Amino acid sequence: MTLRFSVLASGSTGNAFYIETAQERILVDAGLSGKKLDGLFAGVDIDPSKITKVLVTHEHSDHIKGLGIIARKYNLPIYANEKTWKAMEPALGKLTVDQKFHFGMEETKTFGDLDIESFGVSHDAADPMFYTFHHEGKKVALVTDLGYVSERIKKTVEGADAYIFESNHDVDMLRMGRYPWNVKRRILGDSGHVSNEDCALALTDLITDKTKRIYLAHLSQDNNMKDLARMSVDNVLKERGFETGSRIELHDTDPNAPTPLYVVN
Repeated sequence: MTLRFSVLASGSTGNAFYIETAQERILVDAGLSGKKLDGLFAGVDIDPSKITKVLVTHEHSDHIKGLGIIARKYNLPIYANEKTWKAMEPALGKLTVDQKFHFGMEETKTFGDLDIESFGVSHDAADPMFYTFHHEGKKVALVTDLGYVSERIKKTVEGADAYIFESNHDVDMLRMGRYPWNVKRRILGDSGHVSNEDCALALTDLITDKTKRIYLAHLSQDNNMKDLARMSVDNVLKERGFETGSRIELHDTDPNAPTPLYVVN
């Protein structure tokens, strides 16, 4: 089997990402109830009892809400960095010692036939980090929950075959929206979330001839719309000479429905 993945859920209400090879079945984050997660797995015909590992990006509830529940139900090992463990452990409930593993910041681990590289992001959590996945020359980059895309992150994630990339908000919708100013300031700040425009501008530095698919992720339900995010990103990429629609496909993600399993080839 080659590299396959599904964005099971993405948005401010809950996040979960699944990626598999012949030897590994990895879940990244479990930010929905156990019941909802089981429904998402069923939607793409994944047997959660066959998951080999769960990786955690950070301790916010939209990333760990159902983590303790499914870890106990399916006896899954969980990997996170030290500060994230410390921040999230009280919320997870009882876990056994052999379910708790360490995945350091800026570290690469090899699990079976899959190499996974972690990288730090600027977000208001204890020690947030995301991942790139490498298998037989193919690369998938998961990049959400960050206030800005640093040059260091760009070097780590450039040249991926597929991106799951944050396109959280439209700046005008956010500024005019109902959120109190302190929340708006947090989202717009360096430890908040990436806007549609900033997503597109970052992608123009990252895309290479290898890149086939971009999934726009972690859209705000209050300050964005799928059509607006896709149009905003598409316009910037086309202005910069990237062939969206033919060579590079833009895809939506959803907080309640998984994307079809995609084979990276």
